[in-house]
Amino acid sequence: MKRGKKYNQGLEKLEAEKAYGFDESLNLLKEIANKNFDETVELHFRLGVDPKKANQMVRGTVVLPNGTGKDVKVLVFAEGDKVDEAKNAGADYVGMDDLAEKIQGGWTDFDVAIASPNMMGKVGKLARILGPRKLMPNPKAGTITNDIEKAVKEAKAGKVEYRIDKFSNIHVPLGKVSFENEKLAENAEALMRAILRDRPASAKGRYVKNITICSTMSPGIKIDSVGYIKEIQAK
Repeated sequence: MKRGKKYNQGLEKLEAEKAYGFDESLNLLKEIANKNFDETVELHFRLGVDPKKANQMVRGTVVLPNGTGKDVKVLVFAEGDKVDEAKNAGADYVGMDDLAEKIQGGWTDFDVAIASPNMMGKVGKLARILGPRKLMPNPKAGTITNDIEKAVKEAKAGKVEYRIDKFSNIHVPLGKVSFENEKLAENAEALMRAILRDRPASAKGRYVKNITICSTMSPGIKIDSVGYIKEIQAK
């Protein structure tokens, strides 16, 4: 794959095969990130689990203490008194039949969809559209709930979902390059603790095989995962 000039310039500043300390990796990332726009910082994990086994699925959510830096648009499928609850909590779009009609027409201009349980009979008909876009409400992600207020506020505050893919990898946005290092570190720690907490009981051997940090357009910087995890667990 052909890479851009700035990507290659960033790659030249990294030592091949070296695993960096977390703080050092943040400094390097900011040095090599594209200065033309505020890139998203991402953490990528490779785990020692088998995603083909149901008892080794790693999936969960975490509220990043400093948010993601993104203005999250929240849609709520609700009727009755839940409509006012959603609006008062800050939801951008609230309704049911009217929203379903727009979505069936191809509209998906939102980042998170939340539904009260009694709406799922209707919402389920939108699965073929919402599912591939990872917008389908799901109880494991806390987006099918009667506590609409809490779900909306968490989504707005920076709640992110993580889920292992078929290659045993997890990819999660961490914030923006413009964030202070301390804020990125706090977000990373919250995410790391959540992933460690969700280790499957059936997983054997080394659980976190490697961690990489990058921005939208930068090469990945390998983190010393063993040292980083020990650092977090020592706190």
